[in-house]
Amino acid sequence: MAKADRLARLDDLRLEQEAEYRTALIEALRRTASGKWGLFDHQADRRTRAAIAPVIDHLEELGEAIDEARDQLGLEPFDLRQRFLKARGPVGPQAMGEPRQAQAWLDQLAAEDGAAG
Repeated sequence: MAKADRLARLDDLRLEQEAEYRTALIEALRRTASGKWGLFDHQADRRTRAAIAPVIDHLEELGEAIDEARDQLGLEPFDLRQRFLKARGPVGPQAMGEPRQAQAWLDQLAAEDGAAG
């Protein structure tokens, strides 16, 4: 019974961390959508990276903790984190800018919330 209780507490913690990750990501997406670049790291600019580093570090810490809990619970890696990591990095010259990309992410997350609720 102790193992079941421990796993239940771990799952509750995972759910809280996933909600915190989503909230932090949405906050960062809103800032980016309003014109603050760096979240998606499309430009290799040192100052921009330094400015956004605390946000990225926080998301990365949460994401690692979530994935560790998910691994212990026998679950797949956290999908939202995986999608965000794949969206970061250099892009071609025809790619949309970070503010438009952030708004598209916000729209997608809102649609997912609407479908889930």
